[in-house]
Amino acid sequence: MAHHARRGRPGRSRVQLAALAVAALFLVLGVAGFIPGITTGYGDMTFAGHHSGAKLLGLFQVSILHNLLHLGFGLIGLVLARRLAGARIFLTAGGAVYLALWLYGWATEDDSSANFIPVNSADDFLHLGLGFGMLALGLLLSNNAGTGGRLDDPLDRP
Repeated sequence: MAHHARRGRPGRSRVQLAALAVAALFLVLGVAGFIPGITTGYGDMTFAGHHSGAKLLGLFQVSILHNLLHLGFGLIGLVLARRLAGARIFLTAGGAVYLALWLYGWATEDDSSANFIPVNSADDFLHLGLGFGMLALGLLLSNNAGTGGRLDDPLDRP
């Protein structure tokens, strides 16, 4: 019986699964930013601004605002990944946002008051990789037929 119920419901597309994975990654990063030990200098974390001394994994400068942005982005991704079009939008638009964050970080001095999120050089490289990675997933996993490569489609198998 469960077999018949599964057959009647279409599977998630590859782009939806990728969006779910990326959203989960952001949720993990957002939570990890609030865990002492995973985040070094936890006692020096500020709400926002370049004065925050907290670093996720000892590399990526974080603040309460930065962690909340990761959590919010992850939650948005979970919601959007429920639909094919939403998954594409999350990955492509999110990739564009992260490329813009990379440009922002590259153009902003680490100790500048404009660095309110805050970001450091390690964050800049991460944002560059996330931006290109999300864009690639959103664009390459969406096929021309518009199905996004459903996993239960026999024509989509190699």
